[in-house]
Amino acid sequence: MKKVLFATTALVATAGVAAADVTFGGYGRFGLLYVEDAANELSVTSRFRLQIDATAESDAGVTFGARVRIQQDNDDPIDTLDVGAANSAPGGTFRGDRVGTGINGVRFFARSGGLEVGVGNIFGALEFMPGMYPIDLGLTGHSYDYTAYNFRGDAYDSDEGGAAGFNGVEVLYSAGDLSAHISASDVNDRIAAHVAYRWNGWTFALGAQDSDSATDTELAVSVGGSLGIADVTVAYADNGTSGDHWVVAGRFDVGAATNVEVYVADADYFAETSYGVDFNHDLGGGTSLRGGISSNSAGTTLADLGVRFNF
Repeated sequence: MKKVLFATTALVATAGVAAADVTFGGYGRFGLLYVEDAANELSVTSRFRLQIDATAESDAGVTFGARVRIQQDNDDPIDTLDVGAANSAPGGTFRGDRVGTGINGVRFFARSGGLEVGVGNIFGALEFMPGMYPIDLGLTGHSYDYTAYNFRGDAYDSDEGGAAGFNGVEVLYSAGDLSAHISASDVNDRIAAHVAYRWNGWTFALGAQDSDSATDTELAVSVGGSLGIADVTVAYADNGTSGDHWVVAGRFDVGAATNVEVYVADADYFAETSYGVDFNHDLGGGTSLRGGISSNSAGTTLADLGVRFNF
C-alpha cells in the first residue's frame, strides 16, 4: 500500500485535527479463464481495484474515516437498474450485474480502541464472520461455493457505480481474543450478528440473522485453525428455506513460496457437490502466480491461470 499523509492546516480544513491520512492500495490480476460449455469457453479475465482509505483523528483520539473503491472487471456488463434495487439480484442479496467502472458506495466509520461504528456500504456481520472465506480459489475465486452463507446477508459491495448503493449500520467490537459484530440494513430488513473467539490457535465463530427473506441465512457456524501440516476450516450455514450449506477447506505449504488450497462444499440447493484445488506461488514484491480448477454446484468445470500484483 502507498500512503499519502496530509497534516497541515492548509490541507485539513477542520481546526484541531491531530492528523489526517489517505492510503491508496489494491491489486490487479489478469490471465485466462476456462468455463465448461460457455459460449466462449476460454477467455481473458482481468480485474483492477484501487482502494482509497481516508482517516482523521480528533484531539480526543477518535478516528473518523471512509473507504471507497474504484474497480473494473473486464466482463462487467452495463447495469440499467437502480443502484441497490431489490430486484438487481436474486432475493436482493448480492449484485451480479455490475457497472463497468465507477466508485462504489462509501463506508464511513468512527473508531476508538476496540469499538468501531460503520455506516453506508457496510461490511456486514455474516460477510465479515471468520470462516466464511476460508480460501480464495485460484485467480478469480471461481464460484465461491466455499462461502457457506452464500451471500445471503449484507456485504461490502465493490461494484456499484457512483457514491450510492446498499445502506446500513454496524457495530464492531474486539477485546483480546474476543470479537463481536452486529449489522442492520433496509435490504430485507436484515439484522445480523456474529461473535468469535480465538483459543489456542483456533477460531470459533457463531452468527445469526433475522430477515424478511425466507432464503436469507439464519444461522452460521465455523471452526478454523492449524493441524500442523495444514490450516483447516469447517463452516456451516442454515440458509433458510434454501437449506443447509457445508464447507470443508484447507491450505498447506508445498515449498517456501508455494501453497495449495482445497475445498469440498455441499448444500441442499446444489445440483452437484462442489470441489476444487489451486496453487499460489509467491514471485516476490507483492506479485504471485495463481491458478485453480473446480467443479461448481451446477457441475460445471472452471479453471484459471494468471498473475496478481498487490500495491
